[in-house]
Amino acid sequence: MNKVSQKGYALYNDALTYLDRGVADSAFLVFEEAKNIFLEHGDSLNVANCLINMAITQKDEGDYFGAQETALEAIDYLNEREPKHYIYLSTNYNNLGAATIALGDEDQAITFYGQAIKFAGDSTLARTYRSNLARLYQDKKEYSHAISIYASIIKEEKKGTTDFARILSNYATARSKYEVGYNPVADFTTALNIRKQKNDLWGQNSSYAHFADYYEKVKPDSSLYYARKQYVMAKKINSAEDQVNALKRIIRLNPADSTKIYFATYQQLTDSIQLARAAAKNQFALIRYEVEKNKAENLRLEKENAEKQSRLIRQRVITGASLLLVILLAGGGTLWYKRRKQRLELEAENKVKETQLHLSKKIHDVVANGIYRVMTEIEYKEDIDREGMLDKLEHMYNQSRDISHDVEQKTITEIPYSEQIAELLKSFAADHRRVFIAGNETELWTNVNKRVKDEIKHVLQELMVNMKKHSQADQVVIRFETSEQQLKIVYKDNGIGMPQEKTQGKGLSNTVSRIESLGGEIIFVSELGKGLSVTTNIPLV
Repeated sequence: MNKVSQKGYALYNDALTYLDRGVADSAFLVFEEAKNIFLEHGDSLNVANCLINMAITQKDEGDYFGAQETALEAIDYLNEREPKHYIYLSTNYNNLGAATIALGDEDQAITFYGQAIKFAGDSTLARTYRSNLARLYQDKKEYSHAISIYASIIKEEKKGTTDFARILSNYATARSKYEVGYNPVADFTTALNIRKQKNDLWGQNSSYAHFADYYEKVKPDSSLYYARKQYVMAKKINSAEDQVNALKRIIRLNPADSTKIYFATYQQLTDSIQLARAAAKNQFALIRYEVEKNKAENLRLEKENAEKQSRLIRQRVITGASLLLVILLAGGGTLWYKRRKQRLELEAENKVKETQLHLSKKIHDVVANGIYRVMTEIEYKEDIDREGMLDKLEHMYNQSRDISHDVEQKTITEIPYSEQIAELLKSFAADHRRVFIAGNETELWTNVNKRVKDEIKHVLQELMVNMKKHSQADQVVIRFETSEQQLKIVYKDNGIGMPQEKTQGKGLSNTVSRIESLGGEIIFVSELGKGLSVTTNIPLV
């Protein structure tokens, strides 16, 4: 193990220690630092591992959008054909399912849980993920699906364990909702006794909630009794949300004149939870911003030092060459000097013309397009991040300065096409708009020729510009995949959709023409008020 890897693992272990101590923001920051070290070392599996832990931390702290975005980023570093990646894939998809439920997209969460179960295989984790899926069906009131899954897990689970108690309690709850006349009290009692024997305080809290929920309609006094027991246990385990749920039931079941003290506590807890969630949505984004800012500053300083060294070497070379040239000119005679001067002037003139043409193209492609993006952000963002804009302008300044070095050095470092696509698409993200990318892996573009790549960039830019101008979308998803010698690109947004006449506009007409010129097809599916879907299929042979 080299020093870089050792440093990365040390930071990773420090982050786990912060998590154990309940310091989520510090854990997130150190995971980010470890991830960047693994990224520099080309260790994609540990990059994914750090991102997965960061996504779980965000989800646990209530930053569900951030958790979803980080978890989707982790998928890009995992290989679904590599068995040693399966445990990471299953964990990541399970966390994606939980975050997606919190965002209200239950159907998508079912898909994510399905992937988690697929990659977990026949492990103990698979039963946990199946249980999560069953609970989702239960919350959707699709009780028959939930009961079927719970029943199969109970047969596999060892009796007397806390996992058995959890499944039995959920199974009894689902049956009581679905089967008229079914009494879950016996199963609830069995589960509660197991949890008491195992000192499972969180499980006891859940059992009291199940009892209170069942008795509320059939025996309110018993429901109130168990709601109070849940409230006591929720305070013991320091779960604010469970305290709120218990208090809601106590307030509902108590006489109106005796609920004031409960209501005051309920309101205080509710406010605290809302403040904590609001803070969570911002703290992790700020941490990432600061890390990236410091990284960019270090790179800038390193580049400036390298440029100073390069200028010093060039100055020394020029000085030495000049002295040698003077000696040669003095000894060579006037005739040789004149002929050489004429030749150098001609070469210099041709070089200037060549350089001017090259610079013109580079300035248009690099600087002009970069300035347009910054102008677009300024035009459409209500709150402008001054420092962010200065960083982007500084980046364009460095790019423009690199153009001159590019001409002198005659070499260009090609940015991987997958990174070009990611940068293009993410440049359209904003505080009010999320852009999710899936399948944009380096291997995907290996067999795609340059002409197809160039046309795809134009097509994607046109779709994203159209989205920003017209769709009012706050979520955009772009997925890339290949199958049977075809490249498939699926674009979806949740905007207002596209009027029929808009699909005939010049920009989108050009988009259709570009795809057709490649022998492909592009399909627009739009329903006003329900977003836009664009599917593109391009043959690769």
